[in-house]
Amino acid sequence: MELNADDMIPVVHRLKRAQGQLAAVTRMLEEGKDCKDVVTQLSAVSKALDRAGFAIIASGMEQCMTSPTQELDRKELEKLFLTLA
Repeated sequence: MELNADDMIPVVHRLKRAQGQLAAVTRMLEEGKDCKDVVTQLSAVSKALDRAGFAIIASGMEQCMTSPTQELDRKELEKLFLTLA
């Protein structure tokens, strides 16, 4: 199943923001910033990545459910969800 590129625009933006946040975490570590601040930023990166993953899965599920030519493979979807857990 291919994802709709238009549906993925917000996901791409979220991932680019997460990439910037991750670069900031790296800089913070290199500069010896406070542990609490580093962990807070790292948590934000992690949440952004999780949300992007869930958005991709949700889009794929929507395509499967609305397209009669696509089969919804329950085991495959379950595996995808578990990879994000």
